[in-house]
Amino acid sequence: MMQRVPMTREGHQKLQEELDRLLKVERPKNIQAIAEARAHGDLSENAEYHAAKERQSFMEGRINELKAKVALAEIIDPSKINQSKAAFGAKVKVLDTAADEEYIFMLVGPDEADVKSGKISISSPVGRALIGKEVGDTAIIKAPARTMEYEILEITFE
Repeated sequence: MMQRVPMTREGHQKLQEELDRLLKVERPKNIQAIAEARAHGDLSENAEYHAAKERQSFMEGRINELKAKVALAEIIDPSKINQSKAAFGAKVKVLDTAADEEYIFMLVGPDEADVKSGKISISSPVGRALIGKEVGDTAIIKAPARTMEYEILEITFE
């Protein structure tokens, strides 16, 4: 049996919206493009046909990937979690003690991680170091370049 993947409601909704768009809009549009390109005759030198078939292959792969992710998603309700500790779904405000810089990280599942928007996976080195910490605790992250110490300043759940 495949392992369930923790996910926020927002993350699950984004995946479902992309899947719906591919199934209801993009796939039918591409099927039409294949039919139109096929009508142009000789398929061996038909660039439009080959491009549409390539798009179809990529799209079907993405559809299958999204279906699997949606099926394995376990939507976590942060209101049912002990909110005094950093956990899945928490926004954790930290102070990098060496750089004297503050960061806010949201702890999410691996499929939702997006470092640029501050969403880090609970299975990443930083995510693993933050899980279970309380305000005032220090999380130590050993990275190849340096060891970082993050003091936990605030934990919030939305």
